[in-house]
Amino acid sequence: MRSPPIADPAASGESLELEALIDALVAYHRGAASHDAEEQPAGEPLARTMTAELAAIREALLDDEERQRLDQLGRWFEQDRVRLTPLLEARAARRVPSWAHRHPGSRLCHEGRPLLVNAIGRDLEVPGAELADDPASDLAALLVGLEGREAPALTRLALDRYLRYAGDYELARLLSLYGTCHAVSAARRALRRRPAAGRDPEHPALLAESMAECRRYLALAERIAEFRFPPLIIAVGVSGSGKSRFTRGLVTGLGAIRVSSEAERQRLAQADDASIHPQGDADASVVDIFGEAATAATYRRLASCAGLLLDAGIPACVDATCLTRAQRDLLRQQAEARGLPCLLVSFEADDATLRRRIEKRAHRQGGAVEESLAVLASQQRRFEPFADEERLHLVHLDTTADNAAETLVGLIQEHVTLG
Repeated sequence: MRSPPIADPAASGESLELEALIDALVAYHRGAASHDAEEQPAGEPLARTMTAELAAIREALLDDEERQRLDQLGRWFEQDRVRLTPLLEARAARRVPSWAHRHPGSRLCHEGRPLLVNAIGRDLEVPGAELADDPASDLAALLVGLEGREAPALTRLALDRYLRYAGDYELARLLSLYGTCHAVSAARRALRRRPAAGRDPEHPALLAESMAECRRYLALAERIAEFRFPPLIIAVGVSGSGKSRFTRGLVTGLGAIRVSSEAERQRLAQADDASIHPQGDADASVVDIFGEAATAATYRRLASCAGLLLDAGIPACVDATCLTRAQRDLLRQQAEARGLPCLLVSFEADDATLRRRIEKRAHRQGGAVEESLAVLASQQRRFEPFADEERLHLVHLDTTADNAAETLVGLIQEHVTLG
């Protein structure tokens, strides 16, 4: 999917709202590859940072139980780093200098309130911060910064938008590793603010405050590292049924990350166009992005992206028409093969409502109403009823009901446990 065209307001130190930051971050990560970093050992910035931060924090902790928890966190991190080293090596060409190095004066703001320095809250003073690294590091720093400011809705929106526009769902598998590291760095930053003993009459209170913040970020690091069993939610329905509208609410409400057939179909079409017409040959034949072959490729892509999210411990929500049992089975197998829960949600509305919604959308987008209605009719003819096996995982949602959004959340919470 093509990212929105953007300038680079952050280069001049301007403040950015979250959507503008994510769009700029995606563009930066695509265009700032540091090929010199490909020879760098995989995970070196991570290892340098984590080793130094854990040692510094351990000296400040007086409780043996806390030190044991810190040591356990360090062991988990090293095991996960070793496990993910092949992926880090395979992504070596994607390494970039941190956004924070190139945009140190930028700021993330929300509703006029500043939230994060250098817009992603990245600590540039830790060992290894100067080295080029996987884009996952910048994104994880942003997510940890937002969590640290108790803005979980913004955290979820940031991740959802980044993956949608970047299309780099593989990156999700690295977020727990980098997120743990950045949370530990935040804990270490809290210790830096400790007042020197005997130099401040409020020393006991300030020391307690600093240690409390340190422990809060260490608890965040433990939560990020915790193994989760995320569900897969498959949104099923024809055009106008309300899938996209209602699944957007699952991002902030339940932390599910969407994988959209519209976005991935366009992304595949753009990739095909670039490979077939490398010089922009306008006379070459146009790829039918809604043809049988393109649709099959789209569903394979949706299944792959959903699988990557599940591997990362992130609840996934596939937003697609899913007209055939074969398409739904392909998606459902991503959860079942991993021993994870799966829920099919059938988004439904009466014909009059479907037609009204489609006509309204066509007028808003400047499209042809009759063509859009013809697409709806074709989808209704081709829809294959749910099989008995599918009904074991199926719930129905009447999207015309006044409380449809709340009902959807309740249905999901009733049938599956989100990570």
